[in-house]
Amino acid sequence: MAKDLRMGILLDFYGGLLTDKQRLAMDGYYNEDLSLAEIAEEMDISRQGVMAFLRQGEKHLLAFEEKLGLAERFAEINAGLDRMRGIIKAMPQDERCEELLFLIETVSGII
Repeated sequence: MAKDLRMGILLDFYGGLLTDKQRLAMDGYYNEDLSLAEIAEEMDISRQGVMAFLRQGEKHLLAFEEKLGLAERFAEINAGLDRMRGIIKAMPQDERCEELLFLIETVSGII
């Protein structure tokens, strides 16, 4: 099973909607980079059990993203903020530019 960065991102957004066991297995696999055997030992289940929790969790995360689109929207907002930073930095610098950059950084910290 190849690790997918997207699953780690979706886990950040929707992990609270998974069962405890799905979330524990997925967190160990995607965020802590544990092997299936290590997760199985920690959860006191078989490697096949871990695989089942991973498959179920992945299926649910993809369904949540398809319905809600929070991770995609977050990426779009960040891309827009990056574009605004670039435009402002290309402008002749004055106090207004500094204030706009400060506001962009503030918004970035909130989202």
